[in-house]
Amino acid sequence: MSERYHDMPGAKGPDGTSQAAAEAITPRGPYLRRQAMLALLKLGDATVLEAVEAAGVTRESLQPRFSELRALKLVEPTGARRRNPSGKWAAVLRLTDKGREALQ
Repeated sequence: MSERYHDMPGAKGPDGTSQAAAEAITPRGPYLRRQAMLALLKLGDATVLEAVEAAGVTRESLQPRFSELRALKLVEPTGARRRNPSGKWAAVLRLTDKGREALQ
């Protein structure tokens, strides 16, 4: 994984495809992180998939941004869990005070 994971998309695996994908998404990272945060602001709290739906962005683009936002301490788990459409349990996230401040 990138040592700068909180600043830019991370990558894993030795074959280079993950690194190429991380480099390709990097220019859109700030925009996508903001979309994720705006979805949480609108919803109050949400699972990643609920926020993806509210943001109207693809899951593949937005889901990894939540890991970045957690590393930046802009979002945090509430401690609650809800079932996602696959029936699996998913953590419910919310903006931190720092996350709300970052949106202003």
